[in-house]
Amino acid sequence: MKASKFDLFITVFYIDLFNNRTENMVEDQRVCNESAELHGQTVTSYAFNVFVVSLSILIICGNLLVIISVVYFKQLHTPTNYLILSLAVTDLLVGALVLPFSTILSLSSCWNSSYLLCKMRGLFDILLCASSILNLCCISIDRYYAVCHPLTYRSKMNVRVILTMILVSWALSALLAISIIARGINQGNLRRRCNLFTATKQFSPETIFEFYIPAIIILTIYLKIFMVAKKQARQIQNTLKSEAALSKTENKANITLAIVMGVFLMCWTPFFLSIGFYSMGIVTIPVAAIEGFKWLGWSNSMLNPLVYAFFYRWFRRAFTMIISGQIFQGDFSNTKLFCLMKGKHG
Repeated sequence: MKASKFDLFITVFYIDLFNNRTENMVEDQRVCNESAELHGQTVTSYAFNVFVVSLSILIICGNLLVIISVVYFKQLHTPTNYLILSLAVTDLLVGALVLPFSTILSLSSCWNSSYLLCKMRGLFDILLCASSILNLCCISIDRYYAVCHPLTYRSKMNVRVILTMILVSWALSALLAISIIARGINQGNLRRRCNLFTATKQFSPETIFEFYIPAIIILTIYLKIFMVAKKQARQIQNTLKSEAALSKTENKANITLAIVMGVFLMCWTPFFLSIGFYSMGIVTIPVAAIEGFKWLGWSNSMLNPLVYAFFYRWFRRAFTMIISGQIFQGDFSNTKLFCLMKGKHG
């Protein structure tokens, strides 16, 4: 008699378990189907694929040209250019990793089988975004010493210091990304869209360290650089021609890198402001708009090589030699891409 009651208990237990699993599977399928229907109504998959593939190719090719130029041509082995190299690696990885992952997840209608992929996308996304702005911080510090303390620039901003700055930037970015991922995604969200950075009502303090503080540092440093450069401009008339030419060269480098930073801030500020305003309840922002701001931020990775090519004649020459295949026909690593001047940086 006891055995039969035990058997009955086991039977009821498995029936309840089966029913619960069935209900969960039905609910999962309903959520997936609703997501697929909504997705089909709002996005044309083919056009979206073409856009992402084109953007990824432009990002990868453009930044690969920058990387090859700095690595191959010995004349470009300068502290400033090593920072530009680190920034180009960051941008290239955005095109090679973040955009493909984001496309796969955006075109999928169910996330149960994509949890690991979702976490990887989020990790790379935050890591590379933070790395970009921290590299730009390092560039602004480099430019500060080049303009405001030119006599001590070579001793304070040598290769070892620059490499240490790059290493610290990547390490801090990795720690920040891991901390956000660790608390930003949990198993309870498996049936939702993989929107790691979509606005929520809970403000993320990590964004202060990821964007706002570095942005304020960059703007403050460049304001100081601008004031010093303006003061130096008044003294150019009393200098020798060679010194005037040097000031002109340094000024062009400063303007170019300032534009790179300005473009970065213009591309990423709308996204970070939108999620900040949304989380504080200041304004209601459509999710589609926030996603659009995110794609604007990612597109920044395509723009830096265009800025270099537009402002640097010697970068255009390096690009031409690489694209034409000339560097594969002999050893051109010692090619003089620009007239060597004392104090020439980047």
